[in-house]
Amino acid sequence: MISQFELSTAENALLTAQAQLSQAEVQETNARNNLSYTVVKSPADGIVGTIPYRVGSLVSSSLPRPLTTVSDNSEMYVYFSMTENQLLDLTRRYGSVDEALRSMPDIDLLLSDGSTYGQRGRIETISGVIDQTTGSVSLRAVFPNQGRLLHSGGSGNVLIPYKKEGCIVIPQIATMEIQDKKYIYKVEGEIPQRTVVEVTPVNNGQEYIVEAGLSQGDVIIAEGVGLIRPGTPIKTKPATQD
Repeated sequence: MISQFELSTAENALLTAQAQLSQAEVQETNARNNLSYTVVKSPADGIVGTIPYRVGSLVSSSLPRPLTTVSDNSEMYVYFSMTENQLLDLTRRYGSVDEALRSMPDIDLLLSDGSTYGQRGRIETISGVIDQTTGSVSLRAVFPNQGRLLHSGGSGNVLIPYKKEGCIVIPQIATMEIQDKKYIYKVEGEIPQRTVVEVTPVNNGQEYIVEAGLSQGDVIIAEGVGLIRPGTPIKTKPATQD
């Protein structure tokens, strides 16, 4: 048996010890939080960029430059533009922009060194706003990048498959360019006539698709165009065609 005073003293001592324990636990939590600030973790996996600070430098969240940049490049976004006319043609061909995104074939990427990227990508988004300064619309395609060949900030050319039927195709060596215009020599008798032709900007590097200036059945000079002078009579022979 103990007195009421001794019991109250013991209970007060217990409450004091519990308060000190809670205070110590809070201090431990604060210490762990402060310790965690010494380790910087990336929110995503990827490739680390340059680190502008040396070991021992004092860093904080108020620094003007980040510690580094981490790029998640398992898949790479490729941004490119399309003219308003190209967008209209694309929309008419598939019926709507949404249907174009669903039905368009996979695209290729021509790298800065002239080689073609080994994996094909797909157009994911088409902007709904046309840039009034350039008259173009932005598109985004995604390419797989398991081999880490593509890097953030890189450049290249997007190759979109383009199919056109019932058109006239001529070899590029049969044309000559003067002041941004394409000319061919059309054979009408013994003296060829230099004629302007309009071609599509899309080509395979070997041939042009003619939009205007030629009709079915016209005969043109396929080789040696640079050696011909206007008004010079020529003798023609049929060219072989693959």
